[in-house]
Amino acid sequence: MEYRPTTSFDSLCCAVVVSAVLLSACGGGPGEQVRQVETTNPEMFSESEAYERFMGRWSRLLAPLFLDFSDLDNGDAVLDVGSGTGALASAVLSVIEPSRVIGVDPSAAYVNYARSRTSDDRATFEEGDGQELRFSDDAFDAAISMLVINFIPDPGKALSEMIRVTRPGGVVAAAVWDYDEGMEMLRSFWDEAVALNPSSEDRDERNMPFSRAGELAELWRAHDLVDVQEAPLVIPMSFPSFDDFWSPFLEGEGPAGAYVASLSEGEQRELEGRLRERLQAQGVGAISLSGRAWAVRGLVAE
Repeated sequence: MEYRPTTSFDSLCCAVVVSAVLLSACGGGPGEQVRQVETTNPEMFSESEAYERFMGRWSRLLAPLFLDFSDLDNGDAVLDVGSGTGALASAVLSVIEPSRVIGVDPSAAYVNYARSRTSDDRATFEEGDGQELRFSDDAFDAAISMLVINFIPDPGKALSEMIRVTRPGGVVAAAVWDYDEGMEMLRSFWDEAVALNPSSEDRDERNMPFSRAGELAELWRAHDLVDVQEAPLVIPMSFPSFDDFWSPFLEGEGPAGAYVASLSEGEQRELEGRLRERLQAQGVGAISLSGRAWAVRGLVAE
């Protein structure tokens, strides 16, 4: 099944910023056969407003689809691991009627941003490491994580912690962009970046773990979750102009932004020209792309 948005999500505030737990994007699947992408700069997810322009607007569209797929219940107590600026938690408040939602993120700046933009007293945000959650066993009805788990240094450990704090029968769910094919914005960028400079291939986000069909489900089953389901979530990504597409890459956010920041001014112009030609082959105007993420959900064994 493929999930696509059918309603307006203008009421959803903020955006998920991929967690500042970033050190180096090394994650292990069940067999520890992992791909790696160079994300050595922890500052690449440090500016919330810049990230909002870059990826946050698309996270806002993805969050309701992810929650629909996750199939949470009204009244659930929900943990949001890698809560960033609070978009997923805000979506939880809008889509279901939770008893509470707690967002955990290692970045004090993101925690403060989320707090300042969420007035609902059912939601709280705190600093913390998804690999070492402070909560007691069975404390939540659901533990969810969106666009983060592929960046956590030890995703298996984080998943084990999410399972531990979720009651038997509760939902554990996550989503990761399909960097290999389905996230057209980043696929276009990296195709042209690698064509210009083949040595940048190791920085291509298609090397991210858990970004291909079946990989998240394999991880979930390896941790003994039951009734595991995986599905693609697809959102439209419409840019009114090429500048709207390109300018966020110049602000240094995420692996792609960090790569652009590492280029000389001339190299940046050359990459910009290639992307402009690729995306505006039929003239100046709006650019319509799509973004696909892989989502997985499972239940904690009774």
